[in-house]
Amino acid sequence: QVQLVESGGGLVQAGGSLRLSCAASGRTFSRYAMGWSRQAPGKEREFVAAISWSGGTTTYADSMKGRFTISRDNAKNTVYLQMNSLKPDDTAVYYCAAGINTIVLRTQSGGYWGQGTQVTVSS
Repeated sequence: QVQLVESGGGLVQAGGSLRLSCAASGRTFSRYAMGWSRQAPGKEREFVAAISWSGGTTTYADSMKGRFTISRDNAKNTVYLQMNSLKPDDTAVYYCAAGINTIVLRTQSGGYWGQGTQVTVSS
């Protein structure tokens, strides 16, 4: 089992940047693909980005391409989400997830989830 703890959320002005971190427990972190999803108030949770266990493959939701970057450090059991050019529409709770592959994370069809971290972008 994998336990995930997100950090790095906060309040930022439009156009600003934030970097989210997700620390994972367990010795099998490097076996999992990792990803981020988000849920805005009154909306369903949506996929943001995912990265393969090796870090060699990344995938993004279309609206995040070019603005968000996912990365991981298997030595630190941590996955990151660098978010640039933030918009008010990016306001949401951001969740970290671990799954057997990036497809599971993209379709949000399984895996382990963290408790989330709030990101608020002011206009």
